[in-house]
Amino acid sequence: MPIPLLEITPTTQNQRVEGYEVPDEDDAQIYRLTDATSDTAINDLIWAAYRQIISEHLILESYRQPFLESQLRNRAISVREFIRGLGKSDVYRQLVADTNSNYRLVDITFKRFLGRATYGKDEQIAWSIVIASKGLHGFIDAVVDSEEYRQNFGDEIVPYQRRRFNERPFNLVNPRYSDYWRGRMMGLDTRSYFQVGGQNGTGKTSVRQAIPNNFLEMARSIAPSEVNYQRTRDRVLSQIKNMEIPDTRSKAANLQPAVGRTDVALPYRYLYPTPKA
Repeated sequence: MPIPLLEITPTTQNQRVEGYEVPDEDDAQIYRLTDATSDTAINDLIWAAYRQIISEHLILESYRQPFLESQLRNRAISVREFIRGLGKSDVYRQLVADTNSNYRLVDITFKRFLGRATYGKDEQIAWSIVIASKGLHGFIDAVVDSEEYRQNFGDEIVPYQRRRFNERPFNLVNPRYSDYWRGRMMGLDTRSYFQVGGQNGTGKTSVRQAIPNNFLEMARSIAPSEVNYQRTRDRVLSQIKNMEIPDTRSKAANLQPAVGRTDVALPYRYLYPTPKA
């Protein structure tokens, strides 16, 4: 017998309040299959679905699902089934499900599939039980088949962030570099280095547990060899003191310039030295 979903008290969020704002460029663009009447329009709809669900800043060729794309182009499946297929794909499992705890997986999935954040920790706990009991595929089916999804997006609309005012667009937040994932990948203790070092009576072993091993290996590899700076300074000063500075002046600079008397033909040379009477 499956465990029923726990009761959740919704909190006040933007998407639960009717808005009176004037439409502008911050509003999400709605992609609807019934409006896609050309190849360009259907391509835009497919890429919008990839950006919303896969949520990578760069969609690689390996992320694409050719079989689902072909069915959607031929109108064999609806947009809701296309979104369901993206959520069940190996790409979504590798990029999101395998790199997060169940609580954060619920929050990220709700942001991408339902266009809203979770209603606090209670909703994350309730839906994490669905993941634990039904797995990822059962969790995706429960979200896509929920009344909230049908009411807001139906079968023809690509999910979008509803009434975004803060942290927009939050579906592009990279899920693999949260505090939880960083600590898991680096092998950190639950306490930070400063917390461990500040405790009284803490030994070196406990302090070393709060430092990732790869950081210590990296620090050892780049540590410079020991240098005696005083000895190096004395050696350099001794060399400078005993060093003879070569004479770099030109030899021609020591010679006096040889300038001789030059006979000049004056214009009055035709005059006699003594005037005649």
